[in-house]
Amino acid sequence: MKFARRAEGIKSARAVFKKAREDVRSTYHVFVAAALMEYYCSKDKDIAFRIFELGLKRFGGSPEYVMCYIDYLSHLNEDNNTRVLFERVLSSGGLTPQLSVEVWNRFLEFESNIGDLSSIVKVERRRSAVLEKLKEFEGKETAQLVDRYKFLDLYPCSSSELKSIGYSETRGMLSVTGVKPPAAPVPEQPEQRAQIARPDFTHMIPYKPKPNAYPGEHPVPGGAFPQPTALAALCAILPPPTSFQGPFVAVDKLIEVFDRIQLPEVPPPPSDSTADSRLFELAKSVHWIVDDSIYASEGGLRRRRMAPGGEDSDDEAVAPAPPANDIYRLRQQKRFK
Repeated sequence: MKFARRAEGIKSARAVFKKAREDVRSTYHVFVAAALMEYYCSKDKDIAFRIFELGLKRFGGSPEYVMCYIDYLSHLNEDNNTRVLFERVLSSGGLTPQLSVEVWNRFLEFESNIGDLSSIVKVERRRSAVLEKLKEFEGKETAQLVDRYKFLDLYPCSSSELKSIGYSETRGMLSVTGVKPPAAPVPEQPEQRAQIARPDFTHMIPYKPKPNAYPGEHPVPGGAFPQPTALAALCAILPPPTSFQGPFVAVDKLIEVFDRIQLPEVPPPPSDSTADSRLFELAKSVHWIVDDSIYASEGGLRRRRMAPGGEDSDDEAVAPAPPANDIYRLRQQKRFK
């Protein structure tokens, strides 16, 4: 979504967000990112507010999403809307007591910063009623009062006094504003992320622009694609093309020869005793019409054609001198010497 906004503009990012929010696998991060993008990039807080409200209907039971929404309203310095959001979330019943502790702590911090004493006491009483249902906070009523007067890492009491009232025992469960909720069963996030559709990278070919394409590559405007994995492995074990000196075959004429072959429709059944003879008879039954012109090597060749009577007829042509790169003949001459 961010890439679409940078590359193509905010309309393209909105199209991505529309597809993402219709997918059941999307998490609350999509709504938060889209809302903040509208606020910071488009400078339109009304669209961001509508996106947060849309996400609240779907992720109202997620304290992480609620905290992001609260941070956004606090950034706008809208006290009334922030209070309304706290009341809506905490009174709707979407959050369990364990998941609502962090929201209550944030509500208390909010009232401690901008509210009066009566509002702070009211929120403390409501939070204490929720904490009484949790065993982790039994007997810690005095320790909960410390959150009203603390600021960041500054505490109203010394470390020994905090330890005496049991505040240090719950310090491992503290958030920035107070008591952090204990480990609660969260939705199956790893499994949901494992189900996210991802492209099959094994079928993707890396694009490497090259000014000149090598033999075997697929040239396109601006570069070339490399060979597939199987073809590249085969070409790696084959000798280089420069080691072949001929003869070279005229492929078109060779295909014509294959096209004129007449194979029997029903092959003979295989047999252990007569397998070789039957294969030989099958080879004899095939009408081979071979033309020596399919070879385009240097020098003349001795041509052998089928005569009309079925007998071979030889056209003895005077063959010129063998080519200088005939390796087989050179080896024979060395052996005779």
